[in-house]
Amino acid sequence: MSYKIYSPEDFPAYLPKLNALYDDLFSGGKGFRSKLIDLVSSPLKVDHKTQTLLAQTIEFIHNASLLHDDLVDRSHLRRGKTTAWLKHTPEYAVLAGDYLLARVMVNLSSYGNIKLVQYTSEIISDLLEGEWLQDSVVGDFYITLDQLDRIHNLKTASLFKWCLRSPFISLENYDKDLHFTLNEMGTILGQLFQRSDDLLDYDVRNNEGKAVLGDLKSGYLNSFGSYITSDLSRSQVETFVKSQTLEQVYEALGGEPQFKQKLESFDAANNKLIDLYEHHLENLQKWLKPDQQDLIKNLKPLTEVLYWRRKPSK
Repeated sequence: MSYKIYSPEDFPAYLPKLNALYDDLFSGGKGFRSKLIDLVSSPLKVDHKTQTLLAQTIEFIHNASLLHDDLVDRSHLRRGKTTAWLKHTPEYAVLAGDYLLARVMVNLSSYGNIKLVQYTSEIISDLLEGEWLQDSVVGDFYITLDQLDRIHNLKTASLFKWCLRSPFISLENYDKDLHFTLNEMGTILGQLFQRSDDLLDYDVRNNEGKAVLGDLKSGYLNSFGSYITSDLSRSQVETFVKSQTLEQVYEALGGEPQFKQKLESFDAANNKLIDLYEHHLENLQKWLKPDQQDLIKNLKPLTEVLYWRRKPSK
C-alpha cells in the first residue's frame, strides 16, 4: 500500500522556509517504519485512512528525532545530504522538529482514540529520555552493553514497539497479554536494528557505506564497541578508543583474528535474541483470527532485514 507521508499541503503555505526544510527532509530515507505499519495493518484489515494516519505519525516522529539528533551530534550529513541544522540553521531545525511532533498530536487528537494519543505521547517521551541518556554517556568508554540496551530500548526500540502495537490500538484491541508480547517483539527488533547499525561503524556488513569509526571518533562507544572491549584491560581500552583506523582497532584487540572472533560471538548472542523473537512470533498466533495469519508471515523476515541487513530468505 502506498502512503502520502509528506505533502506541502500538510503545512501552512505562509511558512515557506519550513516547507523548504521538509522538502529536503522527506525526499530521502527508506520509510521503513511506515512500511512496518503496512506489514502489521494490512493483515488486520485496518482501513486505508487509519493506516495512512499511522504511517504519517511514525514518520513524523522519526524525522523529528533525526532533526534533533543531528543537531545534538553536530552531524554534517544525513542520507547523503547536508543536515538541516547546517543548511537551514540550528534554530529552524529545532522548530521544524518541534512542529512535526505538534502536528502528530493534532492529527491523532482529531482521530479520537485517546489510548492511541496517550501511547504515542509515552513513546515520544521515551524517545527524548533516550536521547538525553545517550548524550550523557558520550566519553564514557567503560559503559556496559546492558546500560546501552536500556538507552536503545527508549531511543530506538520505542518506535518499533509503536509500529507493532498502534494498529491493534486503532482497532481498540487492548488485550494486555497481546500488547506485552508485541512490546517484547518490538524491544528485540529495536535492539537488533541498533546493534546492526553499530556494526556498520566497524565496517561490518556495511553495504550502506557508512563512515567507518564515526561513533568512536565522536567519543561514543556503541554496543559493539562496548562488547569487544568488555574484557580488555584499562590500558587496552585507552588504546582502543584512540583508534583512527580499523587497523588500529585490530591492533588494540591483539589482531584481526581476535576482532573476527568477537564478531562471531556478538552475532551468536544476537542469534539468541532472534530465537526469542521467533518464540514470541509463534505465541502471537493465538490472538489472530484465521484471516489475519498473514501477519506472522509479514513479521517473520524482519530479523533478516534488521540485523543481517539482507533480503529475507524465501
